[in-house]
Amino acid sequence: MKLKSLAFLTASSLFLAACGNDKTSTTETAAESTVDTATADPALASNEQKLSYIVGTNLAGQFKRDGLTLDLNALTLALDDVKSGATSRLSDEEINQTITTIQQQAQEKQQLAREADSAKNKAAGLAYLEENAKKEGVVVTESGLQYKEVVSGDGPMPTSEQTVVVHYKGTLIDGTQFDSSYDRGTPAEFPVTGVIQGWVEALQLMNVGDKFELTIPSELAYGQRGSGQTIGPDATLLFDVELIEIK
Repeated sequence: MKLKSLAFLTASSLFLAACGNDKTSTTETAAESTVDTATADPALASNEQKLSYIVGTNLAGQFKRDGLTLDLNALTLALDDVKSGATSRLSDEEINQTITTIQQQAQEKQQLAREADSAKNKAAGLAYLEENAKKEGVVVTESGLQYKEVVSGDGPMPTSEQTVVVHYKGTLIDGTQFDSSYDRGTPAEFPVTGVIQGWVEALQLMNVGDKFELTIPSELAYGQRGSGQTIGPDATLLFDVELIEIK
């Protein structure tokens, strides 16, 4: 995110929040008016002071989430200059160069963190796969996929050209759940080849009525890119999968 956009987004979020607050019931408003103002922070007595604090909170929170720091003296200097109408102390070239440099530094920092997560997940995944392969009933395929038949069905097996209906739950090896059709209360429907490679392989090993426990190495899942906020780079995934129907 460019720093020039940050103030705009902060202001936008502030006014959106204000619009939302307009919907507050008159009962709630009346209740708030009965609060003892003597307990309020004297440094935030006026609406101007409160507004300034809210904007500062939003701004500081955004910078904290982005892993950036602010120099308070320089920030105050900028506010004073704008208020007095003084010319910017930085040229457009300096502004653009500073933003570019900070963005590059943030990207490098994120990349290093991602590489560290990748190495950690890969090591933990390999250790888990090694131990899981020793468990009774676990089958390891040539690709490295591990599965265990929990319930045996006697229906047909899907092909790569077909669509399946399944119930499933997905977790990380530490038990963190990232998805579940069971929780949604309805099974999922998708083409056999429309999912991660570990699923594509496993589905074609199942009969309708089967329930498998899958342990999917990262290279058969989302690999280095990961997925969403929960599935990190090179994460090994666990699934309970129940094949309900073939369409």
